Amino acid sequence: MLLMSSPAFAVTRDDGDDPGSGLSVVQTLGLFVLAPIALFAIIAGVVMATDKTRKQQQERG
Repeated sequence: MLLMSSPAFAVTRDDGDDPGSGLSVVQTLGLFVLAPIALFAIIAGVVMATDKTRKQQQERG
């Protein structure tokens, strides 16, 4: 059973396995580097904006 799971048999496709085309370097960097940084910046900006409005309301009241 251990012999059947060796990497030599990894070339054989399983049922339902239909891999798509690979990503280019630009697509990979955009998906795994730029997208998370952009999401972080957007979320941080929303949090900072809501925090500033709360502080302004507390100073007035």
